[in-house]
Amino acid sequence: MPGPDLDLLAFGEPLMEFAEITREGERLYLPGHGGDTSNVAIAAARCGARAAFFSHLGDDAFGRGFLDLWDGEGIDRSSVVVRNDLRTGIYFISYGPDGHEFSYFRAGSAASLVGPDDLPVDLIAGAKVLHVSGISQAISASCADAVFAAIRHAKANGRLVCYDTNLRLALWPLDRARAVIHAAVALCDIARPGLDDARKLTGLEKPDAIADFYLGLGPGIVAMTLGKDGTLVATPQERRLVPTRKVEAVDASGAGDTFGGAFLSEWLRTGDPFRAAAFGNAAAALKTLGYGAVAPMPRREAVERFLAEGAGA
Repeated sequence: MPGPDLDLLAFGEPLMEFAEITREGERLYLPGHGGDTSNVAIAAARCGARAAFFSHLGDDAFGRGFLDLWDGEGIDRSSVVVRNDLRTGIYFISYGPDGHEFSYFRAGSAASLVGPDDLPVDLIAGAKVLHVSGISQAISASCADAVFAAIRHAKANGRLVCYDTNLRLALWPLDRARAVIHAAVALCDIARPGLDDARKLTGLEKPDAIADFYLGLGPGIVAMTLGKDGTLVATPQERRLVPTRKVEAVDASGAGDTFGGAFLSEWLRTGDPFRAAAFGNAAAALKTLGYGAVAPMPRREAVERFLAEGAGA
């Protein structure tokens, strides 16, 4: 069993990414890596956390690319299973007047067929925090069950659980998403909703009312991202709106995942969710300066420098 030196285990679906760029008047798609929970693990590792990732991959060039990526980031991928009978999912990012648009080709991917019996129970028991998401549960019924099983195993071993609601209505209807996501959040310690998703899931409009709702389900921390307005962090004892800093953003894809990984890294280091949110906001802002989900994710030194520059402004 891994020792207590493992900070974070993330579980979900990695996806090969192709992001649209225009070069010399020609539209091209730049290859990269995505998948919300993989993104969180990478962001956390770049900010100093000792991270691991679990999923299944296809035995293809995309799957092997993820193994190389995680190795390069220092992420423990010892529990990842490579399936020679299945494939790795992919998605495309296109850009238009309303921002980025995603096109997914993930049905039947190796990750989507993970079930409760596939879980690395020793790794779950050995990580300080398990991170999962609504997408992890939306991609298939077996994955939804696996996430519940992973959460319960983490809790049975005294570990903490962070859950990002990450609503994707293209994957499942709202009523089912609401029932599954809120049942999972009720078992967790940290709830990570985004405001737009939370409004759909709860039927509530005001951020404070949404924070009250999620605290009422049971988590001790709600860290709700509000886009350009910052992050509302709420505990049963205190709540604060943690502002972000304006940058000349070019691509917001992966910004929420960057926040999540940076937040967890700093929270594990300090135990202060408000300080962690400020750190996460800074990391997410820096991420938006580049294209793609992973490549522009900053490392701790860059985030600390960015925060110091703001403090001295």
